[in-house]
Amino acid sequence: MNKKELEEQIIHNFQNDEKMMILIFAQWCVNHDLNPEEVYLRAYPNQSTNYALQDAISLTVPKEEAGEIANETLLGVLSLFGNDDLAMVVSEEMKKLHK
Repeated sequence: MNKKELEEQIIHNFQNDEKMMILIFAQWCVNHDLNPEEVYLRAYPNQSTNYALQDAISLTVPKEEAGEIANETLLGVLSLFGNDDLAMVVSEEMKKLHK
């Protein structure tokens, strides 16, 4: 594998991992009766339509069919990708859920 192929493979892997992070976020929201787009927009109000999020939402399943996603798992994945603003909004929602 030459350097260009290696770079392309790294980029491809990152994009797949990012899609998985978005899907984990969207499914966590569905599991807690939250609208993923509304939660996302609270973190990033100036961002236009997020097509990756819309794609992820289309892949979510009803909460009755979904496995549990631990709060710590979601926060860890968001942190790994530098989504600190979204992690903060999610943390606020987690606090509301525990009341």
